Amino acid sequence: MFVLLDAVDYPRSGSGGMGSWSNRVRIAIQGEARWTTCPVRRLPLGAPINAAEIDDGRPWRRKMIATLQASYGQAPHFGAAMALLQPLIEQHETNLAAFNIAAIKAIAEHLGLATRFQRQSDLPHAGKATELLISLVKAVGGDAYLAGGGAGGYQQDELFQEHGIRLVNQDFVPLPYGPGEAFIPGLSVIDYLMWDGWPATAGERA
Repeated sequence: MFVLLDAVDYPRSGSGGMGSWSNRVRIAIQGEARWTTCPVRRLPLGAPINAAEIDDGRPWRRKMIATLQASYGQAPHFGAAMALLQPLIEQHETNLAAFNIAAIKAIAEHLGLATRFQRQSDLPHAGKATELLISLVKAVGGDAYLAGGGAGGYQQDELFQEHGIRLVNQDFVPLPYGPGEAFIPGLSVIDYLMWDGWPATAGERA
């Protein structure tokens, strides 16, 4: 079960305080990891992610597609990847959370992932930081929480045990794919789809 945190405060970082992992991802541009961004309208402090609206006053969708074409046009699975990604980029959705969730679900289905998705805003929840995570695990009937990297700054590990929840640290190490000299860790799944093409290569892996 993957709970999408759509009701937490919109994170503030980057230029103008409106850039975050919620509205931008990193892809390879000219051999370097660079951000490609979906602009959002300015939000008041404390507004949740699901209140963010996409700013379509800027031609970002056309620009993003052109950037992907310029950066990955020679990648072996460019055509198949764009057949999946272009409709997601062009979808007529202006709410950022809804836009992201539609894209996440479509890509997960394409990759054959059996994960179930649930929006935080559709679940009973309470508290902040670790207490919020615990309440969400309980809300979906879970008994374990998979913690990603970077949680050490706010997460109180001992609270999970106190509530009978097993804490599992992800400890993810990326495996290289595509041409070795072109691999850059930490990029969007977009990069993986362009170079690896899963599930198109499933037969080769069997």
